[in-house]
Amino acid sequence: MKKLTVDLKERSYEIIIQNDILKDVKNYIDPNKNVFVISNKTVFDIYGKYFDGYNVFLMGDGEEYKNFDTYKALLEKLLSSGIQRTDLIIALGGGVVGDVAGFTASTCLRGVDLIQIPTTLLAQVDSSVGGKTAIDTKFGKNLVGTFYQPKKVIIDPNTLKTLPERQIKTGLSEVLKYAFIERNCIDKEGETFFDYLSNCNLEDSFEEIIYKCCLMKAKVVEKDEKEGGLRAVLNFGHTFAHAIEKITNYTVYTHGEAVAIGMKCILKLAFIKGYIKEDYYKKSIEFLSKFNLQLQLDKKYNYDEVIKALYSDKKVKYGKLNFVMPVDFALVELVHNIDELSLKESLL
Repeated sequence: MKKLTVDLKERSYEIIIQNDILKDVKNYIDPNKNVFVISNKTVFDIYGKYFDGYNVFLMGDGEEYKNFDTYKALLEKLLSSGIQRTDLIIALGGGVVGDVAGFTASTCLRGVDLIQIPTTLLAQVDSSVGGKTAIDTKFGKNLVGTFYQPKKVIIDPNTLKTLPERQIKTGLSEVLKYAFIERNCIDKEGETFFDYLSNCNLEDSFEEIIYKCCLMKAKVVEKDEKEGGLRAVLNFGHTFAHAIEKITNYTVYTHGEAVAIGMKCILKLAFIKGYIKEDYYKKSIEFLSKFNLQLQLDKKYNYDEVIKALYSDKKVKYGKLNFVMPVDFALVELVHNIDELSLKESLL
């Protein structure tokens, strides 16, 4: 078992990582609370047996269900079931379930306790930690949401064994993101996360990878809980990714697939604009390519539409685009005022 704490003073909480922890999950849930589990059919068909006796509400499976309709339906089910502020909501599933259940918990009765139990790699290394909740709108991704920290995050790496390869790769993009934003040594003297991922066997290392990612994210969140500055680094590659998801109506690329393309775009943009040198650019593209991720946006999509969609990103301030830009090995800065010609070139 691996444990770490997200230190946010009175709102601090524990992240527990252990293979097969779901078999004993009720040992980590207050028996005196009335529990409401929000999940989807795909996940609950596999893991529902560990949550017998609890109230269960299932939502649709996929990004297209991360919307006002789902949020409204969940609220109505919770309220009609007599949920109270002393009760508990559990988010059991991937990033979509975690985001919607978290947003619902944060607004229902002005706040009901929440436990995140992520079952996908993407959710385990990123979205379940840090308290971001949101739903999508026709204007863009994650534009309606809250910062609402869970009371606990419970991670069972063995849930990854039930995922299709596409979902593993989706989460892998969020894992690789950390290699570009964190240059601090991890274990061995001089070994960065970039080095660790380059040399480890992924299938044998997921528990350790999840722990390292959660540790890095926790340190960022502790310093900047509500994305006043530093926390924006966690969005490396995401500005392009969210625009790509928007123009494809969230139905062509998974979030992680869009992030992989987004990371390639921002690396190319950084090289074009002189923020990074050619050797780091080439090394970075080789690193991403090693994991067999799609790095190129299909040329059938209109690049002008992508650029237009960039302006719906949450990091736009005073009408200016802001990018988490690589400026050196595993080091990024927030940069704005990038010309549209360079943006288009980075998509090619």
